[in-house]
Amino acid sequence: METVAAFRTSFSSVSPNWAAGSGSGRPDLRVPSRSVLSNAWIQQKQSISHMKFGSRKVEPLSKKRTSIRASKQSPDSGNSSAPIAPLQLESPIGQFLSQILISHPHLVPAAVEQQLEQLQTDRDAENEKEDLSASGTELVLYRRIQEVKANERREALEEILYALVVQKFMDVNIPLVPTITPSSPDKSGRVDTWPSQDEKLERLHSSEAYEMIQNHLALILGNRLADSNSLAEISKLRVGQVYAASVMYGYFLKRIDQRFQLEKTMKVLPQGTTVNEYENIEQVIADDKKDSVRSAQNSHPEASTFSGGIGGVSFAGVKPSRLRTYVMSFDGETLQRYATIRSKEAISIIEKHTEALFGRPEIAITPQGTVDSSKDELIKISFGGLKRLVLEAVTFGSFLWDVESFVDSRYHFVAN
Repeated sequence: METVAAFRTSFSSVSPNWAAGSGSGRPDLRVPSRSVLSNAWIQQKQSISHMKFGSRKVEPLSKKRTSIRASKQSPDSGNSSAPIAPLQLESPIGQFLSQILISHPHLVPAAVEQQLEQLQTDRDAENEKEDLSASGTELVLYRRIQEVKANERREALEEILYALVVQKFMDVNIPLVPTITPSSPDKSGRVDTWPSQDEKLERLHSSEAYEMIQNHLALILGNRLADSNSLAEISKLRVGQVYAASVMYGYFLKRIDQRFQLEKTMKVLPQGTTVNEYENIEQVIADDKKDSVRSAQNSHPEASTFSGGIGGVSFAGVKPSRLRTYVMSFDGETLQRYATIRSKEAISIIEKHTEALFGRPEIAITPQGTVDSSKDELIKISFGGLKRLVLEAVTFGSFLWDVESFVDSRYHFVAN
């Protein structure tokens, strides 16, 4: 059970700034924090022709934040614009890539390569200057300048990663869920007015990975998984927690699935541990079910009004799978390494995207040490909408792993 303990440790916190529990007394969506392998958030003002495509020193479009927006025709209201992604990009490079996402999304990878080349040149120049002799006030000033430039490069790198993730969603013709607000044009007040993209999102994963994703959905939604039209009034903070956890889960799943598919192709998958590992998985799931449901009933007195998934966690749909068994054959150290997000930039992207989607949570600690959830906002959302959010989040994490690896191969930033 060393493997299980390692994975629990890795995912004990969903996100540094977005995963604090709400402690609400209302029935809400629960993050399966102890479950095995499922624990884990422009306006266009200048023409692109005014940009220097191959230079990092791009003319800023505006001093204000620039959201990634795309113009589209509406048969009812003429010209209108809709955001491509909820997160606003701030750096000159981010704004530059936003422009390209609007007009020529297929050119984003080429633009990114040129920007990364310039970032590498700037970093190399800074490293060469470190050899120059300086002392006293000059040294302090020089180090401060270096720190500012390093922060600028880090911000640009984060927004490059985000632009690449958005571009991958555009490539498969799947729009990201827009910023979730309490005001809704729907008469019922539901916030999930976006179209279903479940089938498209499911096809982006291998069959083995999708088995794991189905288990992840079952842990979150329980027997409400097939009840797509029913509405629930749920804590917005809780939904945000689940989204952030699912992004991290998708990141882990893509990382582990890459290794699995490689070993499967080379016919070197480990053998002889299947029976024992299945038994371990089932035992831990049973233990987690008891603990999670008991915790839900203690923290949420009204949780029993739901038949599963929301307020109380149902494990009825969780089944052992080939990829799950493969993962559980790892030793604890290996599993913990695979379950860890490799870069600070990727962690920051998860936090910023989740915050842009759900808003900044207002969390306060009472003198008794509990979370004050009096300002916790409730939203009306269908279970089908929740499924769409989870599937998008898992895919976002999968894409994040891909683009992080792509960028690191050209501009090394991932710690070994």
